[in-house]
Amino acid sequence: MLQRLIPDRFILVLSATIIFASFAPLPAKWNDMGQMVAGIAIFFLFFLHGLRLSRADVVRAASDWRLQGLIALFVFGIMPLSGLAASIMAGPYLPAGLVIGIIFAGILPTTVQSAISYCSIAGGNIAASVIASALLNLSAIIVTPLLLILLSGSALEGSGAELGPEFAIKIFSILLLPFSLGQMMQRWLGEWASRRSKMLGIMDKAAIAMAVYIAFGSAVAGGLWQVVDASALLIIIMVAMAMLIVAFGGSWLVGTLAGLGLQDRIALMFSGSHKSIATGAPMAALLFPGPEGGMVILPALVYHLLQLIISAPLANRLNQHGETTRKMAL
Repeated sequence: MLQRLIPDRFILVLSATIIFASFAPLPAKWNDMGQMVAGIAIFFLFFLHGLRLSRADVVRAASDWRLQGLIALFVFGIMPLSGLAASIMAGPYLPAGLVIGIIFAGILPTTVQSAISYCSIAGGNIAASVIASALLNLSAIIVTPLLLILLSGSALEGSGAELGPEFAIKIFSILLLPFSLGQMMQRWLGEWASRRSKMLGIMDKAAIAMAVYIAFGSAVAGGLWQVVDASALLIIIMVAMAMLIVAFGGSWLVGTLAGLGLQDRIALMFSGSHKSIATGAPMAALLFPGPEGGMVILPALVYHLLQLIISAPLANRLNQHGETTRKMAL
C-alpha cells in the first residue's frame, strides 16, 4: 500500500531534511564551506546523470516527436505561464522570495522517478515517460534559467540572484561540464554504473538532500520562519493546489484535443504535471546562494509533496479504468 501511495520514497527523505534544517540549520560561520560542499555535490550529481543517461535513449526519443513535443510544450510553456499567473495573484500577500519561488516551481522540468512510477501504475506509455524525463531535465540546464529571467523580470532585482556572466560560468562548470564528462566516460564506466545503479541512486539522492539542507538551512538561519508565517505557508499551499489543477486537468485536455491514445495521454499528464526537486534544488543553490535560495525552493517543495499525494489515487483510478476498458473490448 505504501509503495502505491508513495512510489518515490525520496519525498520522505526530503521531508526529514526540511525538518532537520528547520531545527538544526548550518551555522553562519560554516556557510561558505557549506556552499563549497554543495557545489561539489551538485557537480557529482550531474556527472552521474551524464554517466547513466544513454545517448541511444536520447536519439530514440526524437522518433516520437509529436508526443515529446506536446510534453515539452506543456512543461516549458503552459506550466511557466501558470506559475507566472499564480505569482501575480499571490504576489501582494507574499515576500518577494516566495513570489520568485512560485515562478521557479512552474519552470522546473518533470521528475526523474515519480512521474515514471505513476505512469507505470496508471498503465501509461512508460517508454515515453522515461525519455521525456531525460530530455526535459537535460534541456532544463539551459531553459530553466532563461525562463526565470524572462518571466521574473524586475522581481529578481535585489533578490541576490546571480544571473550575469558569472552565473553562465557556474552553469557550465557545475552542470554542463560534469554532465559532458559523464557522457564521455560512458565508454569506460557505463557498464560499471549500470551494475551499481542502486548504489549510485543513493549517492544521487544524498547529493540532492545535501543541496536542499544547505539552501533551506541557510534560509532558516536567515529568519525564514519569521518571514514566512502560517498565513504565507497556507497561501503557498493554495497556490500549489491551483497550479496542480491546471497541471493535471490541462495536460489531460491537451492530450485529448491532440487525439492521443489513453497510454500517451497518461504519459503526457504525469510527465507534464510533475516538477523535479532533483533539478530544482541544485539550480536554486546556484541561482540564489545564501538564505534566499531556501525561500525560493519552498514553493517547489510544497508542490512536489502535493503532486505525490494527488498522483496516487489518480493513477490507481486510471489503472482501474484501463482494465475495465480492456475487459469491455474483449
